[in-house]
Amino acid sequence: MKKTQIRKLLLQLLIFIVILGLAVLFSLLLARVDDDNNPFAMALFILAVAVIARLTDGYAWGITASLAGTFCVNYMFTRPFWQFNVTYPGYPLTFAAMLIVSILISALTTQIKKQEQLRAEMEAEKLRADLLRALAHDIRTPLAAITGAASVLQEQDLPPAEQKEMAAGISRDADWLIRITENLLSVTRVAGENASIRKGEEVLEEIVGSAVLKYRRMANALPVTVDAVSEIVTVPMDGTLIEQVLINLFDNVSAHADGATRIWLHIYPEEDKVSIYVEDNGPGLSLIMRRRLSEGTALLQTGLSDKQRHMGIGLSVCRAIIHAHGGTFYIENSMQHGGAKIGFSLPRKEENR
Repeated sequence: MKKTQIRKLLLQLLIFIVILGLAVLFSLLLARVDDDNNPFAMALFILAVAVIARLTDGYAWGITASLAGTFCVNYMFTRPFWQFNVTYPGYPLTFAAMLIVSILISALTTQIKKQEQLRAEMEAEKLRADLLRALAHDIRTPLAAITGAASVLQEQDLPPAEQKEMAAGISRDADWLIRITENLLSVTRVAGENASIRKGEEVLEEIVGSAVLKYRRMANALPVTVDAVSEIVTVPMDGTLIEQVLINLFDNVSAHADGATRIWLHIYPEEDKVSIYVEDNGPGLSLIMRRRLSEGTALLQTGLSDKQRHMGIGLSVCRAIIHAHGGTFYIENSMQHGGAKIGFSLPRKEENR
């Protein structure tokens, strides 16, 4: 058995012991209120079974808790106390009902957990399928442009100025392919079956500065104004992935915000989280588009020209990365600047798992 499996088994055993122990403790305390066949014990142990089933995997822990709970109620909290006795009239039916109810609750709770896991797996699979569909569209266009330009340069004797222009076009398309590849690699890190986010305490200002610097090197980059923060903000994160999120959000403005001339990055540090918003002075987002982007269905647009890129893949990658960090992703309109307002919040403290 692997070490991770052993640790998981020991953790679930600890949960089992602690929850049942708390049920016994509270039942003993409540027995001082009514020491005549403690009427609270049965409800407490049924609740304990439900909690154990919710926090553990499989049916075994919940069913075992059902049996243990039924025994404890009979042995400790039913007359004669500290004796196992089912001969009193009505006791067999009472304990049988408790056992059946406890097992049913355990089974239903476990089934709900499995359905939630299946739903999460289906959503992850849908995300992968949508991203692959968008990637196929976005990669085809620059590849065709690069191939066409290379063929022209090989077969025709063009003036130096035209050669330079075509070479610049090849460079732009190659840069776009690199960004697409980086997005794809980011998705594989957060959407795989054994995906894990390696977090470290990062200084947010450094991550933002690096993202802005890389974005400014891109073609058609817009000026970016970043809020000055009076304190050093540290956040547990994978710095490379969060930097990729910010670059995607900047690039999204360049690609979609027609007429936008500037980007603002606003930072709002709080005690338990930090919120970051990328805003522009473009036309903003319609209600339908905000809904589609929030639901991730913008990837499924049809009837688009092959010359159109950025079919929502950047925002889908951003959403996946932020959710993998335990954060929240936002898509709104900017009241301050008039354009789109897209951002996220990250917890400032690592959750104990």
